[in-house]
Amino acid sequence: MDLALIWNSGDPVLVSVFGLLLLMSVVSWCLILLRSSLLLRIKRGQKRFLASFWTASDWDEATGLAAHAIAPEAKLARAGWEGLTHYRSNAGKGLGLAVSLDDYLVRTLRTRLSQENARLEQGLSWLATVGSISPFVGLFGTVWGIYHALVAIATKGDASLATVAGPIGEALVATAAGLAVAIPAVVAYNAFVRANRVIAQGLDGFAHDLHAQLLTAAAVEKEGK
Repeated sequence: MDLALIWNSGDPVLVSVFGLLLLMSVVSWCLILLRSSLLLRIKRGQKRFLASFWTASDWDEATGLAAHAIAPEAKLARAGWEGLTHYRSNAGKGLGLAVSLDDYLVRTLRTRLSQENARLEQGLSWLATVGSISPFVGLFGTVWGIYHALVAIATKGDASLATVAGPIGEALVATAAGLAVAIPAVVAYNAFVRANRVIAQGLDGFAHDLHAQLLTAAAVEKEGK
């Protein structure tokens, strides 16, 4: 079946179905390529940042590394250090009296961790939606094509192959188009969910280690005074 024939001779409903499937496919593939590139850069950035961060000589060097890194761990490190600095500057005020440093750092790191996880999940809802509805959009086109085949039979009083070949062919193409849009979206969604889960687990572990390091730095500074 020549797809150009559908665009040129198809009725508005069928053309709308194929147009919608085409739109969903283009957006999905753009999203897949962008998210794949982002995850690749994140994984590379994680390796470089973690190798440098834990070998830093002091917190000044560590925060300097975090300021120029794109890894989610770098943003956690910046948030944790900024939280510690903010707590120190308000230790004698209402903030310092209302909550302990431990609790404040936990809340700060948890908030940043949630933001990073949310950023990693951007676009997944679109892929899930496309993977769920595009087969049904294609099925609607299939039903519409079969309807046209039945109308043609009723109008001409002829059930020959020449009468029904066009509408049935359009119906089959609609089914295939729906699956062609859904399958890459579902595969990409599952792959991204798994990759995000691995990154989230690494972030959670880093957050715990960072929390301990920040408390240690605060305790050392307090003893030094």
